[in-house]
Amino acid sequence: MDCKDVLGTLEAYLDGELGRVEARALEAHVDACADCRAQLDRLDALRRALRDPALRAPAPPHLRERLRAAAAALPRARRRPAAWLRYAAAVLLAFGAGGVSVYLWTSTRGDDIARDLFASHWRALAATSPVDVPSSDRHTVKPWFAGKLAQAPLVQDFAEQGFTLLGGRIDYAGSERIPVLVYRHGQHLADVFVLGAAAAPASTSRRGYTLQAVTLGGQHAAIVSDMDAEESARLGALLSAAH
Repeated sequence: MDCKDVLGTLEAYLDGELGRVEARALEAHVDACADCRAQLDRLDALRRALRDPALRAPAPPHLRERLRAAAAALPRARRRPAAWLRYAAAVLLAFGAGGVSVYLWTSTRGDDIARDLFASHWRALAATSPVDVPSSDRHTVKPWFAGKLAQAPLVQDFAEQGFTLLGGRIDYAGSERIPVLVYRHGQHLADVFVLGAAAAPASTSRRGYTLQAVTLGGQHAAIVSDMDAEESARLGALLSAAH
């Protein structure tokens, strides 16, 4: 990808609409291009700002009171509303519509992260390989992360407990680079996203896949997989106890 291609697809990337191959190509370019990285950061900051609950604009109390008083003064017989009342009703509806529109934009930061993590997991499942560094050896995987991130995550293999480490990769939540540990349990793949100091989103599910908030080495993390709740809880317990 060149800068023109990347700048034309940044919004689709942030919305999780790119395929795995396109997303990885964009990420590789952004890692090496300061200008495109800055644009990605600006778009992500704008997206977060638009979701600020402070932007919600409910109808002012005095307008509500005037409408209530006018409605109480009207006779019960059907009649065409006065022009000012029709105008006031339109204003009230506009305020309400604006509030609803902003509310739809104001999903929480946790919801944004959850969407990005699910999208990352689904892209990985569709890719030729879900990992960038294929290894079950923590002494191989951890140093690979150390050369690419400010802080490498704690890496453990739980093959004896039924969760085999396949390796790791780097992905994004919004514009933040995050490490991902990939485990196999039977026929299931589980991505463990290590979020660092950022709080993990609340546990949720989408399209038959679950997200479970956990901790790993004192850092916030999240498991995304199609394992059942019991197996996901087992992996979560192993991660939380790792040191």
